Amino acid sequence: MKVVALLGSPRSNGSSALLARHFIDKAQQLGAEIVVHELNALTWRGCQGCYACKTTRDECVLNDGLTGVLADVAAADLLLLATPVFFGDVTTQVKGFVDRSFSYFKPDFRTSATPSRLAPGKKLVFIQTQGHPDPAFFADVFPRHSGFLARNNFTTARLIRAVGATDPQDVAGNRELLQEVESVAEELLGDRQ
Repeated sequence: MKVVALLGSPRSNGSSALLARHFIDKAQQLGAEIVVHELNALTWRGCQGCYACKTTRDECVLNDGLTGVLADVAAADLLLLATPVFFGDVTTQVKGFVDRSFSYFKPDFRTSATPSRLAPGKKLVFIQTQGHPDPAFFADVFPRHSGFLARNNFTTARLIRAVGATDPQDVAGNRELLQEVESVAEELLGDRQ
């Protein structure tokens, strides 16, 4: 099974990246092929709204640091998307990827029963960390983004959420949270060694 991890934090060693790397370690133990992209380390542009991916091409017209990421995600069995919450939503890096994933939609995506060019049956693990300690805050982030990705055939989705995660060391010492990460990996990857 191919796992593609997109690290969406501008901090390479932040809480969301720490949880993502824990998932990656478990996935490797389970025999998964792993590809990791740190979105903040790439040079790329956001969606231009040009609709070339609907009129003249089957992929995004831009050729930049996200081109290979989009190809890897298209070939993935499981997408691991890790993001802290900044100002009430995913980071700019993750939102930019989601916008560019518009290129996965077919020209007739608005009316088609199968709107995506991607193969069906993909899996999504969404790691969301937030400093705010109230779980009611930002509870809308995962449903909004996972719903959009479901239209691109990421139909099995799991959320791993760290609330009050202001310090990566607190996350690293949270055995219950780390066990949740391992359990989700085993659930989604354990039967596909």
